[in-house]
Amino acid sequence: MVNAANSRLAPTLDGATGLAAGLDHMANGAGRTESTRHPAQARGAVSPAAADVSVPDWDTLFGAVSARLKAMVSAVAAQSLRVGLAECVEDMNRLHVSLGRERMRGHQLESELFDARTALAQARVELVGSRSEERRSRRLALHDDLTLLPNRSFFGEWLEQTLVRAVPLQQSFAVLYLDLDGFKPINDTHGHAVGDELLCIVASRLARAVRAEDVVSRLGGDEFACLLTNLPGREQLGHLARKLFDAVAAPVKIGAHELTVSPSIGIAMCPADGNSADALLRNADAAMYRAKRERSGFAFFDQRGVA
Repeated sequence: MVNAANSRLAPTLDGATGLAAGLDHMANGAGRTESTRHPAQARGAVSPAAADVSVPDWDTLFGAVSARLKAMVSAVAAQSLRVGLAECVEDMNRLHVSLGRERMRGHQLESELFDARTALAQARVELVGSRSEERRSRRLALHDDLTLLPNRSFFGEWLEQTLVRAVPLQQSFAVLYLDLDGFKPINDTHGHAVGDELLCIVASRLARAVRAEDVVSRLGGDEFACLLTNLPGREQLGHLARKLFDAVAAPVKIGAHELTVSPSIGIAMCPADGNSADALLRNADAAMYRAKRERSGFAFFDQRGVA
């Protein structure tokens, strides 16, 4: 910033060479005494100190011009001109000091600007990291650590949002509650590692069996839930429930073990079986126990209030 200003103003201050030469010539003329003047001075010749002031450097330029003016003060015979030259020297010195302060201020501003840009860049990096960490923390809080499916909290939030959208428009949807029959003996016999792997396989099969717009969640333990939207009626729900049953009940090979579990599935429909999240989950759970008792694979909630 300051260097650019120096480059623009240097040609103007280089004219001080001519000013010093002109003042020298005036001084020689004002105090001309042919018997005491050197022939070169009588012709107004410029000394090397003034002639060499051609560099675009402020300090060098001021020093050369100031030195030349000081030399001329002692060489000039006329008192008024000597006073004027001395005042010029003082003004030049004050200007030099003022320019030095401005240059220092310019360097300080450049340094402050660099620090501000660095701090802004760091703040942006920290903000992006903070947002990424926030999204990661929220995802971890809403997903099951083992199967990576949405957890009970996520499912509850999604169910509430679906109710807000669907109830005013009288749109129907269904909640399916699944429990794995035969899982506990496998977990007790073969260990938690095998049990965890079996849960992950079941979760993957459920996620593949439903449509893209549906939600599958692990509620905890060996319990899962599905939220199915845009379904025309009980018949299609029954077909989808049978599809889920067959997907989960297919044999599983884990190490040297071939294992089989089957789900009991309870179905509650909105708004017929409830118009709140708690009611739908409670009634789907009741229907699941009915399917478990009857060994029917799946069952709808009894609209008369008995599953």
